[in-house]
Order: sequence, then structure tokens, then C-alpha cells
Amino acid sequence: MNGKKVLFVSSELVPYLPENPVSLMSYEAPRMVNSSGGQIRIFMPRYGNINERRHQLHEVIRLSGMNLVINDMDMPLIIKVASIPRERIQVYFIDNDEYFKRKATFRDSEGNLFPDNDERAIFFAKGVVETVKKLNWSPDIIHVHGWMASLLPLYLRKYYSDEPLFADSRIVTSVYGKGFEGNLDMEMINKIAFDGIDKDEISALVQPDYNNLLKVAVDHSDAVILASDELEGDLKEYIDNLSKPVLPYVTLQEAEEAYTNFYKTEVLK
Repeated sequence: MNGKKVLFVSSELVPYLPENPVSLMSYEAPRMVNSSGGQIRIFMPRYGNINERRHQLHEVIRLSGMNLVINDMDMPLIIKVASIPRERIQVYFIDNDEYFKRKATFRDSEGNLFPDNDERAIFFAKGVVETVKKLNWSPDIIHVHGWMASLLPLYLRKYYSDEPLFADSRIVTSVYGKGFEGNLDMEMINKIAFDGIDKDEISALVQPDYNNLLKVAVDHSDAVILASDELEGDLKEYIDNLSKPVLPYVTLQEAEEAYTNFYKTEVLK
């Protein structure tokens, strides 16, 4: 991976959020690429339960200040950065007071999904792309982790299809076990269609549950990694029927060799 540019976009990341399969692999995969000479950038949302003082987050004024249109509303984009000290890895945080100031990630104090999680996912996808454009950094690989990041492949392939910075980028989506129960907002398909994306491309989101969100993600990716040994419902069968490279589940101990080989032989071929 020496010299290759890899953009990691994740819903969660240790040490900023508690350890789980998504947050741990979202840390380990960039660490692997970084240690093998690759160039990396990591993006995640700046949830309100991330301790900015402890992790030394600070706003990057030159990257902030843009408004993103979400369902006909102007939403200011704020970019913050921090470093994971022991790895010397810089992390970019997508922030907005309306979407990410609350002191939680995906659910309220009663365990209910936030009703605007769909808009938060749209904002995150657009915010990542617009920030990478400002950085003028053209990645060889874009690796997506977690459902909050799962709209990125769709937006790159459809909304930003004419953006030359990503013309040669290859998109990889890691698919994890069940991310949430129930549905996101039932108007999600219309909010995405507002951006000029054909509803035929996102017909699965008539029912915006976890599996259908990931189906849209893998449909618009170049390759898929199974990041859990068990997937619920028909998602595993759906992925098995894709005509694109799929890396079967491997343990964390096997991941460095398996992911590196997959990047080199299947994604970048």
C-alpha cells in the first residue's frame, strides 16, 4: 500500500467513542494502511458525546463555513480535527449544531432512534465529499464503515458523478451485523430524491431499514468486505449475488494481511 491514498469514512471510531465492531475496525484498518506506507484520511461525525477537550478537537476555519442543502434547508458545515497520538493519525470531524450537538450518537435517552438520522446521514456524506474537495486530495480507495456513512457510495456515484477528484477512486463498503432495529424516517427516499437522485436507484429505501440502507451502499460500491461473521435477513444472500469482489469475514488477527491483499488484488486491479 506504499504511497496509496485511502479515505476512511466511518460512523464510529475509537478512541472517540466506545469500542464495538465498527469503531474498532474503523481504527484498525487505517492503522494497517498507515503502517504499510499508505496515505490516509479519516472522517467521522462529531457527535455531542465526544469530549472535545480530552481529545483536543479544534475547528479548521479554512474548511468550515460552507452551507449544505438538506431537503431544501441550508445547514452550516463545521470541520474539526484531532489526532490519535500514538498512531500520528489525523481525524476530521463533520459537525453541525442542529444534527450533532446532542449528547448522544444515534438514539435518545429512551433508546429511540433520532427522527432526523436520515438527514444526519445525508449531511455527513455531503460534508465528507465537500471537505475532501477543499483538501484537493484524490483518494485511490474510499473505505466506508457503519450505517451513518452508508450513503457516501450513492452520493459519490450519483450526486458527485462529474467530480474529477473522485473519477478514479474505488469504493469499498464494509458490512457489519445489525446496526439498528426498525426504520429511519419514511420520507428518506424523497429527501435523497430532492438532490436529483433517481428513485429507481434507491427503491429499497421505500423501507429505510438497516439492511436496505446497506443494499444501496453495496450497489454503488466497487467491492465489499464482510465485517461480521453473521448478517441478518436477506443481506448476506443479496451480497452473495453481487457481481463484484467480496472479501469474506476474517478475524481481527487475520485482517491486516487479508485487507491488504484485497485492496491490492481486487480493489485496485
